[in-house]
Amino acid sequence: MSTRTAAPTRREQILKEAARLFAERGFHGVGVDEIGAAVGISGPGLYRHFAGKDAMLAELLVGISERLLDGGRLRVEEAGTGAEALLSSLIDGHIDFALDDRPLITLHDRELDRLRDSDRKRVRRLQRQYVELWVAVVRELYSEVAESEARAAVHAVFGLLNSTPHLQANGGGPLGRAATEALLRRLAHGAFASLATR
Repeated sequence: MSTRTAAPTRREQILKEAARLFAERGFHGVGVDEIGAAVGISGPGLYRHFAGKDAMLAELLVGISERLLDGGRLRVEEAGTGAEALLSSLIDGHIDFALDDRPLITLHDRELDRLRDSDRKRVRRLQRQYVELWVAVVRELYSEVAESEARAAVHAVFGLLNSTPHLQANGGGPLGRAATEALLRRLAHGAFASLATR
């Protein structure tokens, strides 16, 4: 699966720094001047890119939900017919997100309720669609498992993978990036494999 390597735009730089600062100090603990300073522009200059902090938060949380769903759909298209390979690909993609975008996990946990109702509903809708991609693959691999159990297993694995904000921020935690990836991969596969042991 191809990854984007182009230099980030100014808008993307602003969002990355806003996510980091919001995650570190909370949405209300950060002003537009601080976000601007982090990317080398004046606070008021941010208003050329965003209507305000609320708009940044909405774009961050809606945007990551869209990215996860689009990435999941692309993995489904690229995987062909192998459910086992597809599940591995989905796990790997989510691990990349969980290690690369930890501030967004923190933001989602803490700040989702701050979104306008329409944006919050959109995030929830995108998340449900992303979950259903996984549920379909899990049920193909473990056909004896009820849909409700498969869905619960997917949510449990997301909880495991999305625990990365609790790791130290040195590229993956005390183990380092590569070892943390490998550990998360083993744990996720093991969780799903337990569905077959009844």
